[in-house]
Amino acid sequence: MGSLSVRKSKRIEGLVQSDIRRMTLECNRLGGINLGQGICDMPTPPEVLEATQAAVAEDLSVYSRYDGVEPLRAQIAAKMEAHNKRPTDPESEVVVTIGSTGAFACTCQAMLNPGDEVILFEPYYGYHRNTLTVAGCVPRFVPLAPPDWKLDRAMLDAVVTDKTRAILINTPSNPSGKVFGREDLEVIAGFCQENDLLAITDEIYEYIVYDDAEHISLATLPGMRERTVTMSGFSKTFSITGWRLGYAVAPPEIAGPIGLVNDLCYICAPSPLQYGVAHGMAKLNDSYYTQMRDMYQVKRDQICAVLEAAGLPPIRPQGAYYVLADVSRLGRSTAREASMAILEQVGVASVPGSAFFTGEVGESLVRFCYAKEDEVLEAACERLARLA
Repeated sequence: MGSLSVRKSKRIEGLVQSDIRRMTLECNRLGGINLGQGICDMPTPPEVLEATQAAVAEDLSVYSRYDGVEPLRAQIAAKMEAHNKRPTDPESEVVVTIGSTGAFACTCQAMLNPGDEVILFEPYYGYHRNTLTVAGCVPRFVPLAPPDWKLDRAMLDAVVTDKTRAILINTPSNPSGKVFGREDLEVIAGFCQENDLLAITDEIYEYIVYDDAEHISLATLPGMRERTVTMSGFSKTFSITGWRLGYAVAPPEIAGPIGLVNDLCYICAPSPLQYGVAHGMAKLNDSYYTQMRDMYQVKRDQICAVLEAAGLPPIRPQGAYYVLADVSRLGRSTAREASMAILEQVGVASVPGSAFFTGEVGESLVRFCYAKEDEVLEAACERLARLA
């Protein structure tokens, strides 16, 4: 009897721990301030915490329906109609998942086959790319150039093939902060309909938009409701990243297969947490989301001003709570080296831009997350100012 001959799955060949996680470990090792990982350690609304504590005390602990408890599905449907302008049936079009990443994983397994090609906009969120890889799909990249990340139809036509099955849109985007405006979305909508593509939208930062930017859900454009999976969640809006609650909204013929995979992989999302979030959604009005957006805009302006003064020009985001900064002045050959240099010199962690790009553009950029309490962000900005 010998030892086990370990053979890793071919699905994970080439996958490595993300630079987001790696830089968090390095930050912890060096005792720095973590502006790398999007942990979002802002306070959770008391309405959500209190309702969740009550749900635990009431022992609402058994399996929920595979697609979520009724109060939460009802609140998601109401929110989709009021905020996203997409009327939604809570009985057949909503699936509550383990985070928006769970929604994406279930969508990939339910709607895509190995060998299918999926279009991603670059810079991309690494978990999107890797989830596609594990599903056996082939990412096809559309590189958008800083600082305006402009999209035109020719870029899409250049990558589509007879194997292309879907396109993924993250708006507002992590890491660029790009908000896909109506003109962008109309281009994408026409492209999807002409090529019979499934559209998958990650809208987790939908409430965090700045200046004159407007969040528009692709599913509301003509001809797109029947071919769009809208994904979002509560991690960012309620600062509960560790609770892992998200959802997918889609027509019944798509939501059904997503729910089937969700049941198979996860059974259901944590029941008492679902009740807590449902209560929070019911209690919190529009002013909560407006105040949150305004708060993040102040933080964005604060860190952008510091980065500019430090000689690390920021690419000013339209939404989300990340900013890419140009670190060319530091004279490092890679973004990893630049990110580590910043951490070692001033004790602030960032994420190398190469984690979000396939080409050389990312090697001159790093990403900072400013979803931090005021005193933490202030301390980080004071340290970054020393780079000037």
